[in-house]
Amino acid sequence: MGFVEIALVAIAALLAGCVVLLAQLFRRVQPPDAAVALAPRLEALTLGQERTDRALREELARSRDELATQTRHLREEVNLALRDVGAALDQNLERSRDSIDARLRGMQDDNQKKLDEMRATVDEKLQATIEQRLGAAFKQVSERLEAVHKGLGEMQSLAVGVGDLKRVLTNVKTRGGYGETQLEALLEHCLAAGQYAKNVQTRAGSAERVDFAVRMPNGANGEPLWLPIDAKFPQEDYARIQDAAERGDVAAIEDAGRALETRIRGEAKSIRDKYVAPPHTTDFALLFLPTEGLYAEVLRRPGLVEALQRDCKVVVVGPTTLAALLNSLQMGFRTLAIEKRSHEVWRLLNEVKKQFGLFGDLLVKVDEKLRQASNTIGDATKKTRFIQGKLNQVEALPEQEQSLLLPDLTTRGEPE
Repeated sequence: MGFVEIALVAIAALLAGCVVLLAQLFRRVQPPDAAVALAPRLEALTLGQERTDRALREELARSRDELATQTRHLREEVNLALRDVGAALDQNLERSRDSIDARLRGMQDDNQKKLDEMRATVDEKLQATIEQRLGAAFKQVSERLEAVHKGLGEMQSLAVGVGDLKRVLTNVKTRGGYGETQLEALLEHCLAAGQYAKNVQTRAGSAERVDFAVRMPNGANGEPLWLPIDAKFPQEDYARIQDAAERGDVAAIEDAGRALETRIRGEAKSIRDKYVAPPHTTDFALLFLPTEGLYAEVLRRPGLVEALQRDCKVVVVGPTTLAALLNSLQMGFRTLAIEKRSHEVWRLLNEVKKQFGLFGDLLVKVDEKLRQASNTIGDATKKTRFIQGKLNQVEALPEQEQSLLLPDLTTRGEPE
């Protein structure tokens, strides 16, 4: 049932209700006689209402039928329109699909071209980078191989030099010269030229001369106090120890060690007898061993170093130990020099203090003279003001006479 049918039925029911309500009201209000008189009218009204209801129902039925027919036609038209719209949408979708497919194919072709170009560019750059890296790597390898070849050549030269050094060290005189050269290099590095000397005669009346001696301060009678340093290089005994150690021969090691100890004791006694002569020298001397291995081997001998210091007054030193000792001596020399210079500075300060006192006295005298001069200038100023006051009382002359008597001081020529 449509909206119009429902509205018509509602209107008819509302009219019927109104008629019944009016009839009831009328019966209550009117007197019985009037009700009797009006009864035919009410019946006619009721019959008219019924006919109206029947007419309305019939009209409603016709309207419902017409509405159903119109609705059926409208549904058919809507279905046709929907079919047309669907067909049009299908056509549009087909055309859109074709257009999108064409654009997608175009985009795929463009992307493929760009990818091919990028792949070609990347391949070129990658090939160039790989070639560059490989070239650099081959260059480095070539340089390394060349350096290795050069190093092999240097090692061969070094092997030849080691052989030459070994032949040199087999000669006792040459070996002693090597120890003296190394000792001299350490002295030059750690001390000043005037703090040590070479081939020094430390014992008076003796022809023996020590390799080097350090000039110590505070010598007797103004003479230098020497610290003797003698270089020794017992290479044969040390070489026998090394050979025995490589073979693992314990007995040979002990024999070579005892021979080295005997050699070192003999050298220490010789240094004591030849070069230690207090008060011209210190009460001990230094025995320099030019290699650290030899020095370490001597230190390994139990009680050897202590016995040499106690019995022979000889201290065994290696390159590192001697450098540390010389640096300590250098610091002591600097301390003594600073102390000496400090005494000179104190004397200079005392002299400056005395001269400064004299300068203060001179300033007092100058101050008195300045006060006297200031007082004299003050008196002259007072007299000048007094004379000026007296001159102001003199009668002034005419300008012409004044110019004749006293020419203008601002002009430098003679008056006309």
